[in-house]
Amino acid sequence: MVLGGNMKPYKEIKKDNIIERTFASDVITEELSWHRDREDRIVKVLSETDWMFQFDDELPIKLHKNQILRIPKNTFHRVIKGKTDLVVEITETHF
Repeated sequence: MVLGGNMKPYKEIKKDNIIERTFASDVITEELSWHRDREDRIVKVLSETDWMFQFDDELPIKLHKNQILRIPKNTFHRVIKGKTDLVVEITETHF
């Protein structure tokens, strides 16, 4: 696997516009910061997990395997750490 960049809280493999990203269960919670992306993204959860996802000004939701999230560009969001690894597939797109 290729590290997702300098000091990123995940590892990722990128092929064309598809990214498979893995967040390890032992990631430091403080590294999972609020952020926004420059592109619209479709995120599919690939693993059974107890992690959560949160948009700014909304309550967190539990993530489920095969769940699909649409994240508009420039929208603040974050993941909330669970006890297992989280594996997602990210597609950068235009809604």
